[in-house]
Amino acid sequence: MNVTYLTNISLISACSLLLLASCSSQIERDGPPDQTPNTAALDQIQNPIPSFSPPRSANLKPYTIHGKTYYPLASNQDFVQRGEASWYGRKFHGRPTATGEAYDMYAMTAAHKRLPLPSYVSVRNLDNGREIIVRVNDRGPFHGNRIIDLSYAAAYKLGILQQGTGSVEVRAITPDTATTPVPQSLPPAPEEQKVIVYLQIGAFRSYDNAQHLQQRLQSHLQWPIRIVSTADDQLHRVQTGPLPQVSVAEQVATQLSEHGVTGAQVKLAVR
Repeated sequence: MNVTYLTNISLISACSLLLLASCSSQIERDGPPDQTPNTAALDQIQNPIPSFSPPRSANLKPYTIHGKTYYPLASNQDFVQRGEASWYGRKFHGRPTATGEAYDMYAMTAAHKRLPLPSYVSVRNLDNGREIIVRVNDRGPFHGNRIIDLSYAAAYKLGILQQGTGSVEVRAITPDTATTPVPQSLPPAPEEQKVIVYLQIGAFRSYDNAQHLQQRLQSHLQWPIRIVSTADDQLHRVQTGPLPQVSVAEQVATQLSEHGVTGAQVKLAVR
């Protein structure tokens, strides 16, 4: 056999191996920050305080990943799930989430395949008993049987950072459960307090504009429409309610969109 031919084959193989090694070294891998934050700083990160608004309609549509179609839930009422949690970090830091927000690995957020976006859940580590609250603003995880992908900070607070995964219970937080578990920075709400649900339709500098919207919509809604003004009369909010629950507020928001009124937000009051 020609020695030159063998030599050329060897050179081609060596170059191919070098090219593969070079490509593999350029693959961006996920993991913790390049510089590990001071644990004292991570310990200061607080649970988010849940605030409720209708889910984004764009995030309620079915979507397909890796050939599998997922159907988002219209409501997270009574949602409880047990399974394996994982986390994601620097590879996605600063990239858009499913809600359009930039992913922040130091925020208490998470990704879920089916929960409405955005929504809030409590996550309890079934091995060590730790419990956190996260804001679900992204889709995933799409690996194995994992049920939730936590941010770097959330994984640290839950105690699954080192092993990468952990057994958890995910429980939805809705207005009627918003005080359980109690956010770290707030005391337990008195038992006699009751959460009242309103839907804010718009906010105006002009009272006349607020009144015009109130009169325009009154015949379309079965719920009372009120105008709430700030103490200095610089802002006038048009709200409908009180409503029996958030799901009803979401239905009213959908009804309003049919009349060209978009951007309605759920507002909670304590009585």
